[in-house]
Amino acid sequence: QVQLVESGGGSVQAGGSLRLSCAASGKVSCMGWFRQAPGKEREGVARLYTDDSYTIYADSVKGRFTISQDNAKNTQYLQMNSLKPEDTAIYYCAADLTMPRCVGSVITYNYRGQGTQVTVSS
Repeated sequence: QVQLVESGGGSVQAGGSLRLSCAASGKVSCMGWFRQAPGKEREGVARLYTDDSYTIYADSVKGRFTISQDNAKNTQYLQMNSLKPEDTAIYYCAADLTMPRCVGSVITYNYRGQGTQVTVSS
């Protein structure tokens, strides 16, 4: 079992920045983030493979969000810049243990955090 603990959500005005963190209780093969806004489906935001730091982003956040990791701490980060009101959602950290699982959508990863609210006002 892997426990994921998130931090860093909050409220910000449009154009501002926030940084989310997610610490895993052990080594994982991939980590990422998905989000869910009220009345909308879950959306994969970004993910990375921990062995080579290969990253994948949703088109909606490319150029604005950056996912990174600190392998020594089993921690990943999501730096969110140029935030827009449509980025408002609960953001969930997710992770999985094997590459066959990792190549799928981050929404399907077996382990997830409790979620953290991100609110962007116009």
